[in-house]
Amino acid sequence: MTIGNVAKRTGLRASAIRFYERAGLLPHPVRAGGRRVYDAAALDRLAVLERAKACGFTLAEISVLFHDQGSHSEKWRRLATRKIAELDAAAARFLAMKEILQRRCECATAAECGRCIRQAAARKS
Repeated sequence: MTIGNVAKRTGLRASAIRFYERAGLLPHPVRAGGRRVYDAAALDRLAVLERAKACGFTLAEISVLFHDQGSHSEKWRRLATRKIAELDAAAARFLAMKEILQRRCECATAAECGRCIRQAAARKS
């Protein structure tokens, strides 16, 4: 199938498919008459790649899925465990930010606000 067919079937742009080839995430296809010719395995690999991207994996992390030793499920579990820890840490940061934003500021000036912030930090120490 041509790159146009792959693009249509996956919803990706041809430029994205070429990028994944250059990045080593998609094997270089055979060429016939100067045109890329893909087999159905490319669709499967792109499905995994897009799922991993949707889960927040970086291209380097996705590369682990395709190139490291071990079963796919083992590699996925290992990456997922790390990604879940990152998400938990981000969620904690977001909740702390939300708590700060919901506090009512009664300060008349930025200087007064700064003193209040420093005093609160000193009380926590």
